[in-house]
Order: sequence, then C-alpha cells, then structure tokens
Amino acid sequence: MPEEFIYATGKRKSAVARVRLKPGSGKITVNGQEAPAYFCSAVLMLKVNQPFEALELLDRYDIVASVHGGGIAGQAGALRHGISRCLERFDVGNRPKLKRGGFLTRDARVKERKKYGQRGARARFQFSKR
Repeated sequence: MPEEFIYATGKRKSAVARVRLKPGSGKITVNGQEAPAYFCSAVLMLKVNQPFEALELLDRYDIVASVHGGGIAGQAGALRHGISRCLERFDVGNRPKLKRGGFLTRDARVKERKKYGQRGARARFQFSKR
C-alpha cells in the first residue's frame, strides 16, 4: 500500500523547501534530521509550527522536508510556507485561516543588491564640498 503524501514547495528569501505532509504523530524531519536539532532555536521552531497552531492541528501530521539555499531563518520561513500550502491542499477549508494569518503569501523581501560606485545597497560615500 503506497503512502499518501501531499507535496508543496515553500520559498523565502533564497531558500526553497520541498515539503511532504501525511497524517501521523507530528514528527517533522528536515534534511534527514529532526526539526529541533536542525533549526536549534525555539524561535525558529515556533515559526515552523505556526500554521499548525493557527488550525489547531498540532501533532496530527508528519512532515518530511528537503530545504536548501539561504540561511537558517530563511529556511524556517520557506518550511512554514510549504507546510501552509500542504495544509491548504489537504483540506480547502483550511484556506481562510491560513490566508488570514498570512501563511500562504510568499514573503518577497530579499536583500537589495549593492550599487556600483557606492558603499552598499543604500549607503553612499560622504559628499565633500571642498
């Protein structure tokens, strides 16, 4: 009997998370490791669990995720986005609560590029009149 997964992709900054969700006991595996060991921060684990808390579905689904690119915070945001999309596909009735919480919207904020002839993205060299 094949296992029934629901698949979705989440993105944040330059991080991409491929997420598979199935009914289970609430185990979250990221790149072959347990999620608390991978993210090693309670704040990031809170971010990952936000969609489940919004729907009051904590410890009902198992997550297997593959995450790459970006930093650890961007990866947590990408995983949250992917989990939200999976929960929406699992039951369309979840969509209003997820949408209200802002979990289905891809956070488009990325680092601005450095401009040539200047110190940084927004910073400028000091102007000298004389």
